[in-house]
Amino acid sequence: FPTWKRTLARRARESQMKRFCRAQAIQRRLEEIEVTFRELEQQGIKLEKLLRDENESPADQQRQWTNQLLYLVQKKNNLMTEESDLMIAVQELKLEEQQCQLDEKLRSYLNKEDTLKTAEDEKAEQDILKQLVEVVNKRNVLIQLQEEKRLSEL
Repeated sequence: FPTWKRTLARRARESQMKRFCRAQAIQRRLEEIEVTFRELEQQGIKLEKLLRDENESPADQQRQWTNQLLYLVQKKNNLMTEESDLMIAVQELKLEEQQCQLDEKLRSYLNKEDTLKTAEDEKAEQDILKQLVEVVNKRNVLIQLQEEKRLSEL
């Protein structure tokens, strides 16, 4: 087993582990966001009830509750933006994993000597190459989407 094949296999395992760790971190953050959403929703419901039920409260108190409610809405919007970014990151990880698998398959066909390749092998190689181009294009679309979001936020 040549050294370069071992190196490629090791690097593939390392990148797979990195993707796995990133996926776990994203999943944890999505769960945290979900919990925070529920908490904000409960706080918002309480503030809305206070604002509706306490019409005789001083104007300062009502203004304070309104400001708190607006703050909760802003916080919820920020979390929704973060959640959207994380969902894009999940899609990107899936495409990255798909690309690595296709790379590996393609490499196995490319390493095969041309004289030993059958017509089926060449067709399979072309199909994998097409799939690989599709995956790269999808990743490019995600990157463009992220860039557009970043620019619109500025």
